[in-house]
Amino acid sequence: MVRRTTVPSLFPPPGYAHAAVVETGSRLAFMAGSVPLDKDGTLVGPGDFAAQTAQVLANLETALHAIGSDLSRVISTDVYVVASEPADLSRAWDVVHASGLTTGPHTSTLLGVACLGYTGQLVEITAVAEVDATTDPDSGE
Repeated sequence: MVRRTTVPSLFPPPGYAHAAVVETGSRLAFMAGSVPLDKDGTLVGPGDFAAQTAQVLANLETALHAIGSDLSRVISTDVYVVASEPADLSRAWDVVHASGLTTGPHTSTLLGVACLGYTGQLVEITAVAEVDATTDPDSGE
């Protein structure tokens, strides 16, 4: 079980929690960075922060479902955006904020970076999620 906390004496974060505590006995998944590629490896939304973020979230959700989890069970994310202007970071964050990730809400860090791994890639998200205890870790379901 995850207990998410927004600390009243700190500035209220926009769509994420200050801390998340995982009670013992939970299974955690540490997700590799989700990228804006379709299943054929084609970049989705060249030059478009929102389109790439939507694809990244769709890919993250697919990976989470494969291991018995979903966006609402994400505890923490790091959102990487190729940008030097806060407005570009906001374009990506607005899509994250509208997703199921803020159901918890999860803890998150939003970072502007110089470059990501694929040519034209603007967004990548890593995540830690709680996994359903009834899911067989060896079955992939």
